[in-house]
Amino acid sequence: MSVWRKELITASLLLLSACIIGSITGAVFSALFLVTLFLWICQLLQIRRFERWISAGGKGIYPKTTGIWEEIYYHIYRIKKSDKRRKKKLRKMIEQFRQSTEALPDAAVVLRANDEIEWANKAARLVLGLQQSDKGQRIVNLLRFPDFIRYLKSGNYSEPVILPSPLNNRITLEVRVICYGSGLRLLLAQDVTQLKKMQIMRKDFVANVSHELRTPLTVLKGYLETLQDMDDDTSPLLTNSFKEMRGQTERMQHLVDDLLLLTRLETQQKKTQCIDVPALLGQICKEGDTMENASRRIELTLETAAHLYGEEQDLRSAFTNLLGNALKYSPDDSVVKVRWYQGKDEIVLDIEDFGEGIAASDIPRVTERFYRVENKRRSKIPGTGLGLAIVKHVLMRHEATLAITSELGKGSCFSCHFPLKRVCCSG
Repeated sequence: MSVWRKELITASLLLLSACIIGSITGAVFSALFLVTLFLWICQLLQIRRFERWISAGGKGIYPKTTGIWEEIYYHIYRIKKSDKRRKKKLRKMIEQFRQSTEALPDAAVVLRANDEIEWANKAARLVLGLQQSDKGQRIVNLLRFPDFIRYLKSGNYSEPVILPSPLNNRITLEVRVICYGSGLRLLLAQDVTQLKKMQIMRKDFVANVSHELRTPLTVLKGYLETLQDMDDDTSPLLTNSFKEMRGQTERMQHLVDDLLLLTRLETQQKKTQCIDVPALLGQICKEGDTMENASRRIELTLETAAHLYGEEQDLRSAFTNLLGNALKYSPDDSVVKVRWYQGKDEIVLDIEDFGEGIAASDIPRVTERFYRVENKRRSKIPGTGLGLAIVKHVLMRHEATLAITSELGKGSCFSCHFPLKRVCCSG
């Protein structure tokens, strides 16, 4: 039998007894009133005991009682015990999380919506110089690097920012911010000192080797030209050998020039000026039309007269590479479309060809150095494999991006997207 049924039966029996006794004594109302008052006082006492137990936090074993109140005490006690187990489990999980984050070699800092420090691990204290007492401080007051402050305020965390360590300027940190939760952000700082040193060594090596190769290549080229001038065409083998040697020497010369250009793009500081891009594109297209088998293939469309802040020689090199690729990798009788126009919030240059196209798996890699798409062609197309790498670096220096869309057998479109803040004149 359920507790509620027992309570109802007990109350009913008390009321029935009161009615019987009242009918015998002739005071039914008085008897019912006394029984109801008794039941009411009993419930008030139980409520008072319950309130005292709850106000004390429900600690210890609940008071001994019977009936429905025993069930109420038991259910609350069981809920409280379950809640205690859950809290213990959560504390254990939090402690495990703290131990794991403390063991991380990278600095980790949790930031609130207003850049206040919520939590930092041990590496953050060692690398960034943060202290446990810094909780609640705004991180921009502790890491006062202009690049970091701009990065944090921009809200665009797709790329990391490189900073020196505030404790040791010989340590280079790569800082990245990840948004999560409700207005919270996780700041991660990784020591990339050795990686940066290796990159500098690689750049220096390429630059030094390229510079050293220029002199012997120039000498070889000069002697080959002299020998070719002395050749009387009496020996076809000798004539073909000179021609092949000169072609390979020129190819190596182009390779060295491209490597030196890449080195300059990676190391030299920017020197910007207002560039008349429509006029520059007109010159490049005119030069492209003079190339072999390229006459009247280029269609130039200028939908905006926007000028850009930038480096003219670098942009000329990037645009020339893109146009040259479009001409090389498309049929001699096909059109190459060059379009300069303004988008929603950017200025765009499209160079579209209707050639062999690029496989989707190759598109992410075509801007890598020396990467060349392996297609089955009747004749090998000459090139150094550095053209698109140069294009990528030039666009990065101009805060622009390169987008590539292509379909095998139908052609490709290379789009250079420049932000509107680079516009210096609208014509």
